[in-house]
Amino acid sequence: MASFTTLTSRLVPLPVNDVDTDQIIPARFLKATDKNGMGDNLFADWRYNADGSPKPGFVLNDPKYNGAQILLAGDNFGCGSSREHAPWALTGYGFRAVISTSFADIFRNNALKNGLLPITVDAQTHRDLFDLAEESPQAEVGVDLASQTVALPGGKTVTFPIDGFSKTCLLKGTDELGYLLSFEKQIVEYELNH
Repeated sequence: MASFTTLTSRLVPLPVNDVDTDQIIPARFLKATDKNGMGDNLFADWRYNADGSPKPGFVLNDPKYNGAQILLAGDNFGCGSSREHAPWALTGYGFRAVISTSFADIFRNNALKNGLLPITVDAQTHRDLFDLAEESPQAEVGVDLASQTVALPGGKTVTFPIDGFSKTCLLKGTDELGYLLSFEKQIVEYELNH
């Protein structure tokens, strides 16, 4: 997993509330047991017609958002089932962070374990970010995980919460197992002495 320290990116606005994991990655794509290709199926039912052609008007099909790494989502993002494939699809597409006013707990935990930073902001900041994305789609925001801040153009900075363990893992680019294995020397010493 790549470490997450800072990120500067444009926003991809998806002003839809209560996006559940079946919209993020439909159930028919859950047979895969690895992350390869998941990004191709991100929001598949919203993104593609029945013949596989891109649906005009869907935000991920708009070239002006190509390469943007922050998804700006509506309230209660990631609700529904507990599929880990949802953050796999988001990171596979290229997103490093999702900003919303709220996330489903299981989605948030799965995201953090897979290198995707869920950023919770207040309602006013959320509105300001959607206004920014609409008025200036090329504008960038900055995310600094160490200080837990999002910097908007014009100088406004807001903080976001994250638990210390998840923050440490993201900063180091490791998962829970990798974190435990970083103490292998101490574990071996303990085993030898007991």
